Amino acid sequence: MPFELGRPIGVPGDPDFQNRVITAALELLDAPSGPVLQDYLEDALPVEGPAALMCPVSFALPEADDSDSAKLTAKLLEEIALMRPWYDRSVDNRKRTTVGASGLALESMGSFVGEFLDGGIPESKGDVNSPSLFKLVIEDLKAYYFESATAQPGQEEADSKTLTAWFYRETVAGSVLYAVGDAHKDTQDKSMRLVVNTLLIPRSQRLN
Repeated sequence: MPFELGRPIGVPGDPDFQNRVITAALELLDAPSGPVLQDYLEDALPVEGPAALMCPVSFALPEADDSDSAKLTAKLLEEIALMRPWYDRSVDNRKRTTVGASGLALESMGSFVGEFLDGGIPESKGDVNSPSLFKLVIEDLKAYYFESATAQPGQEEADSKTLTAWFYRETVAGSVLYAVGDAHKDTQDKSMRLVVNTLLIPRSQRLN
């Protein structure tokens, strides 16, 4: 099918075309033998005007009853894993990445952030105290998400305002950072208080 990467059943907002693609795919189940490889002859319509930023994965945001820290951490880790192909595509295309300030692997970043959800501060790793490392991890996560998002077709030139709003409002990672902020809003740790009050959530994305 001559469709853009990330749009396997056509462009957004064209349900009739999408239904035809899905129907054609399901009809292949009636083939007398397989595997079956068959071209879909109807071309997808081009996107008119600038494409809206889409999440690189289709992933439901946490519901109110999913606030348990273990559940949130699991959702974050799954989202990070599902976005990995887009990140790898970005690195392959650009031959560079800004991810790496924290020195942690992607999976370790998600788990480390999850340790802050209950209001506690995990033990320091090496010479860097946990709040300082947390700040670096947030920078890495944002870079990872931004680079993954702009690897999508038509999103290479997405501006920072659009990316920031998408990250904080439409991803599990954004929801987790809001939850960490709520958990530590009354923290007595000076370093963590600085991160939460000035660095965790941009002023433009604060809910109150």
